[in-house]
Amino acid sequence: MSPKYASLLVILVFIFSCKEDVYLNKIEGKRLEINEDLASDSAIETYIEPYRQNVNRNLDSVISYAPETYSKKDGNLNTAIGNLMADAVFSEANPVFNKRTGQNIDFVILNHGGIRSIIPKGNITTRTAYNVMPFENSVVVVKLKGKQINQMLTYLSKAKRAHPLSNQIKIEVDANYNVISATISDQEVLEDKTYYIATNDYLYNGGDRMTFFHPNDSLYVLDYKIRNVLIDYFKKKDTIRPIIDNRFTQKPN
Repeated sequence: MSPKYASLLVILVFIFSCKEDVYLNKIEGKRLEINEDLASDSAIETYIEPYRQNVNRNLDSVISYAPETYSKKDGNLNTAIGNLMADAVFSEANPVFNKRTGQNIDFVILNHGGIRSIIPKGNITTRTAYNVMPFENSVVVVKLKGKQINQMLTYLSKAKRAHPLSNQIKIEVDANYNVISATISDQEVLEDKTYYIATNDYLYNGGDRMTFFHPNDSLYVLDYKIRNVLIDYFKKKDTIRPIIDNRFTQKPN
């Protein structure tokens, strides 16, 4: 044992062998502002630079192409980027869910606020997926009755927002945002029928006031991050072509 560590051991033994208790009664700290004036440590910078270059190289690798710029502000009740995200979750998560359970996802619902960036025209990279979905939210599938699906329809009609929905569900509202019709795979919603709804863990836990996921018959956690869903989806598409369609629309007067 080195003299330094031997001395430390002796000090510790002395402290803990004393009859009197030893208490920490004062902690002092100093605030250090982190700004552009803070000098960098050249040794640390040299050490992490190769890792930084590798991360940036991976993030900037081209995995698809966008012929247009897509924004969540582009539509009223559904947007091209929102449709893409919901359809991507269905496309990538349903095979995983089916392999584990033998069942299929009936449709996907996400949240408008979860879209954190545009998809700009041009090359789509891994970084694009991180910009659109910077959170660690993962896919979950919830087993619900049609009665709760009707609660979801009421929520969507009152929210009047383009919450992403996959194209298995079709909803139409009137001029006052009352639901006129709703179908899942071209079939009307039945209150006693069981449906498997894919969403993310944030919404399942009540995010955006989506309380209709509780109570439920079952929850399936796929351990599949939404961001990774997007990356996998983009890699399969040479060019993305999302559109605004009729999955959630308002009937004209």
